Amino acid sequence: MLERLKQILNKPILKYVVTALAFIVWVAYFDHNDWYTQKARERELQDVNDNLAYLRSEITRMRAEKNGIENDAKVLEKFARENYHMKRPNEDVYVFE
Repeated sequence: MLERLKQILNKPILKYVVTALAFIVWVAYFDHNDWYTQKARERELQDVNDNLAYLRSEITRMRAEKNGIENDAKVLEKFARENYHMKRPNEDVYVFE
């Protein structure tokens, strides 16, 4: 039995297989850029991309709001009343929050 084990271990191909397996284990678990770290970075990148898409949609919405404020008197009046609680001289404003 011991003779058979020595014969198996003395084959040159086994050295390459063991080295390759050791390399794969090292890269997968012990390296600075291991598999778990890469998955965490992928999740973080997805979160950043989602946030970027949200912010781009907010920019589009705000540009439309700005355009409305600059070009339409009714939109400007509505904005001033809602955000700055402005009123006409003969009105009373009640703010509910």
